Amino acid sequence: MTTLFALLIAVAAMVGNTVAALWEAKGSRLAKYGRPVWLQPWFLTGLVADVGAWVLTVLALRYLPVFAVQSILAGAIALTTLADYGWNPLNLGRRDRWAVFAVLTGLVLVAASAVPERPAALPPIATPILLVSFGLVLVAAPFLWRARRPMLLALLAGLGFGGTALAVRAIHPGPMRWEAVGELLRDPLVYGVGVLGVLGVLAFAKALQDGAVGPATAVLSVTEVVVPGVVGIALLGDRIRPGWEGGALLGVVAALGGVIALTRADPDSVHRRVH
Repeated sequence: MTTLFALLIAVAAMVGNTVAALWEAKGSRLAKYGRPVWLQPWFLTGLVADVGAWVLTVLALRYLPVFAVQSILAGAIALTTLADYGWNPLNLGRRDRWAVFAVLTGLVLVAASAVPERPAALPPIATPILLVSFGLVLVAAPFLWRARRPMLLALLAGLGFGGTALAVRAIHPGPMRWEAVGELLRDPLVYGVGVLGVLGVLAFAKALQDGAVGPATAVLSVTEVVVPGVVGIALLGDRIRPGWEGGALLGVVAALGGVIALTRADPDSVHRRVH
């Protein structure tokens, strides 16, 4: 698979995550006035879109570093903002337009700086460190859930999805044969993918039900870019092209800065949307 094709898969996953977030948010809001969220058609359809986006993310992570894939996925906030304003960029205020531009420019820099290779083998300490970290997230989950604060729940979702990305990147399935299936089933990271993925979906659904979609998506995006990106470089052998370290850092800062800016209400945009 070429680097370009892997990048296109990551972009498709970003679009899928955007659609899923919008549909799940609508279903979560409707749950306040009728049947439970798990019976809301919009929410269930959003989960289907989430699964499709997750499959695409897994494919992208087989060929691209975690920081590159997760940064591209963070572009969902730019698409979410456009959706809020009828998919018409002219409805955006000046600040929002610059923020969307910063997100897209940052994503291009990050994608260009990534080395599309997988290390031949992980350091022996990598799997134990990941499993201990996953355990700490699961221990903290009930306390963050009981706090019922949307931003903490979005943070928890970001850690869940970020942990899933790290686990997928760390798994080495080897050649596709029947023996490889047994090897995968004996790998504890495989179960980490499932458990943390479910945790991320549940926590984000609760965050959307109790809070606004914009800020929740921003916290989710920042968390699942920064935390797994740093771990991927430090622990999993993800690499940046020689001489591109500054460009990668600038890209992440620009993308996350744009994400944060897009979560704040722009009076000019609000005026345009209302009138």
